[in-house]
Amino acid sequence: MLKIKYHSSFKRDYKRLKKRGMNMDLLHEAISLLAKNTPLPEHYRDHALTGNLKGYRDLHITPDWLLIYKIKRKELILILSRTGSHSDLF
Repeated sequence: MLKIKYHSSFKRDYKRLKKRGMNMDLLHEAISLLAKNTPLPEHYRDHALTGNLKGYRDLHITPDWLLIYKIKRKELILILSRTGSHSDLF
């Protein structure tokens, strides 16, 4: 099981999405799979990011709801960086 660390921008994003009425159970489910190091189902469309976010990955909670994260395998840490729509994040 990976230890979860929340970036301050993730905490802000989380509050914003909760106010928008998003189904946070969907986000919690994806985070749980990541923390357990369980292979993600294909519908999450998990992939590596490039450019300024090299080293990070993103997955799709829904078609326009992303979770940006990083796993530090040596330290067994899951870092949750951002979450939101494409327009929120990019």
